[in-house]
Amino acid sequence: MRKQFKMLLIFSRRSKSTKISEMKKCLFVFLFLGLISWKKIQDNRTKDFPKNIEYVEQIPAKEKVWVFLMAGQSNMAGRGIVEPQDTVPDKRILTIDARGKLIYAKEPLHFYEPTRTGLDCGLSFGKKLLAKIPSDITILLLPTAIGGSAIGQWLGDSSYRGVNLLTNFKEKAAIGKQYGTIKAILWHQGESDANVKRIPLYKENLDKLFTLFREIAGNHTLPVFIGELGSYSNTKKEWMQINDVIHAYVVQDKFASFIKTDDFIHVGDTVHFNSDGQRMMGERFANAYLKKRN
Repeated sequence: MRKQFKMLLIFSRRSKSTKISEMKKCLFVFLFLGLISWKKIQDNRTKDFPKNIEYVEQIPAKEKVWVFLMAGQSNMAGRGIVEPQDTVPDKRILTIDARGKLIYAKEPLHFYEPTRTGLDCGLSFGKKLLAKIPSDITILLLPTAIGGSAIGQWLGDSSYRGVNLLTNFKEKAAIGKQYGTIKAILWHQGESDANVKRIPLYKENLDKLFTLFREIAGNHTLPVFIGELGSYSNTKKEWMQINDVIHAYVVQDKFASFIKTDDFIHVGDTVHFNSDGQRMMGERFANAYLKKRN
């Protein structure tokens, strides 16, 4: 009996060891398949990114360059899929590379989050403007948006994802002043502030931040254009409360306007605008600017 019990114990231990081994194999297979899936997503996200950068050889006269600063979080930084049509440059639409050098604009314009960034609204904004502004004007788009950043982090010049938010904005504004005249700020942000604690502070913080932006730009009447949050969120109530704050803010700030986004569709994550939405947002920012300018 004692011998049989000993054999049963050995078998039980061996069985447990085998189970652990099998679990380790399953975990390895799961991680391996996950890595392949992530690689496929990344390859699909970047497959139509431009393969070459075209630097500006002949810089336009300063008085002929209109500068627009793009600021906020991920829906301004861009998470849409870049397609070939988004990488066709126009010699009258410029941006910068990560070193601050002037280049001809191709999507994606934002370069701060290389594993996340995608199509933003910048190039569609520029192309929409070209048809309505003097033919001798060049547009310079300066990207400063960082995904996930809250408005308090902008006000506090926090380092977020490796970028000091307000300092970076100042640096890009300085580039804008070097090459042209800052004409407006395009702003989309609020998802990170759409919670019970931060919503009551949002209107005051918008006022503080836009006052800072205008001081940095050297123009206290500089137009600011604010994009609404999408209407598809899993926390729709809080997102709509942020939109209500945006609407209330532009009533008191005659140099600010908002653009609607309630017909935009997300990329599949209920957070980020898809490519069509990004292009429409750029066009709506352009229309709002033209209306404000007239």
